[in-house]
Amino acid sequence: MTVVRQLVVAAVLTGVVIGQGTTAKPRPRFGAQNPKPAVQQDPMLHYDPYRGMDHSGRIPRPPMPKDLKRPERWRYTPPARIKPGNVLERFWVSSFISPIIFREEDIGFGGGLALTDIDFRGKNFQEFANITATYSAEGQQNFRINWSKWLNHRQLANGGIIREERGRTYVRGGYSKTLTRRFFGFGSRSAQAAETSYTEELTDIGAGIRLPLPDPGSNWLLRLGFDAQHHGLSRGRVSSVPSTDDVAAFAPSFADGDGVDQLWLTGRFGWDSRDSLAQAYKGKRLGITVASTYQSEGEWGSILTLDGQHVFAVPPLFHRGREGNEENPPTDVFAVGFVMQDTVGDLPFYSLPTLGGSRSLRGYIQNRFTDRAAAHFSMEYRVNLIERGFAFTDTIRIERIGLGLFYDAGTVAADIDKLDNARFLDSYGVGLRVAFSREAVFRVDVGYGDEGSNLTIAFGNAF
Repeated sequence: MTVVRQLVVAAVLTGVVIGQGTTAKPRPRFGAQNPKPAVQQDPMLHYDPYRGMDHSGRIPRPPMPKDLKRPERWRYTPPARIKPGNVLERFWVSSFISPIIFREEDIGFGGGLALTDIDFRGKNFQEFANITATYSAEGQQNFRINWSKWLNHRQLANGGIIREERGRTYVRGGYSKTLTRRFFGFGSRSAQAAETSYTEELTDIGAGIRLPLPDPGSNWLLRLGFDAQHHGLSRGRVSSVPSTDDVAAFAPSFADGDGVDQLWLTGRFGWDSRDSLAQAYKGKRLGITVASTYQSEGEWGSILTLDGQHVFAVPPLFHRGREGNEENPPTDVFAVGFVMQDTVGDLPFYSLPTLGGSRSLRGYIQNRFTDRAAAHFSMEYRVNLIERGFAFTDTIRIERIGLGLFYDAGTVAADIDKLDNARFLDSYGVGLRVAFSREAVFRVDVGYGDEGSNLTIAFGNAF
């Protein structure tokens, strides 16, 4: 598992961005003589950490507005989870800060901070922001900022809010210098002994929007986005393997990938009946993605992707399931998914489809298999162990704890019509699932394959 992946996960799950709303001062009544200054009431005095939820952690779902289409697609947050105040007053409820300390042989000691505010600027959970900044003794660096806003958001009479999780806009950017990128060559039969490493400097900025069509909560989803990237390559730092540019077979690919600027334009369209994009309990998805890039040498390249999922609830093992009309009821599920990719035009080796890592062939390290086409299949059994989580205090709470048993299979090839002749690859494993909310799932997976085991720490389900 690369350090960058650890840091990205820490950034999403454990940080804080300082941001809060302002309160307008009341104006004196017209014609008043020497008006007395208004007494500002402290909202913290009226904050109830159990308003809108039970002490067990169960969140009763209130009546939805009558004009709301597809109310099951809207997520409810009770007033108990919308703590007022600045980021310090909301600490460990909607704002988080975590120091990051690490050591690896090839990057030395390092550290930094991961900062997140899931109620950025005090907008009742309409905006999210996070920053990550780390540095190691050997010069590995990561600086990132992310911001997003939900487009369909309403405040309820009881003080809680609802938001439709499908409509969203985002902006992101950063700089990273990763000393331990791996490359094994192309194809499904690339040998484990062919491992090399290289250093990559990546500067990027991007923005995008995701829209349900034609109305909020609709099954049709459209996503449009762009990303501008600059890639700089240099010698690898993994002491036990050669640098990628020292291997004659890989040196041309390394040289072609150094100093490349890319402008990616991405369009994604699909039919999605799942009840949640982040943590589905039922439904299906079938979608296509076209990601095209114009590169600094005047070359064009595209990756075409077809993906699908089917998720359905199964009888619970360790809990009783839903209690009444409940927001995010404990639900065990069985999920299957697939992805097929093909490449058109010219792309540097690090932009081609890959298998291995946090989302595919989880028993192999990141980017273990690379080529111009890929196919992957996964199935996963997700079981809740603690049905309504665990409360450390009245406000600091984990909403759900569970396990995931998974099996992955796939392969890569030089062309999509050659996938059937490629080497079959598979892996299996088990993982811990911790959910701070239905939209914030943290997982730790241990996968096993023909080359040993691989540990993954990631934010969100693999599919």
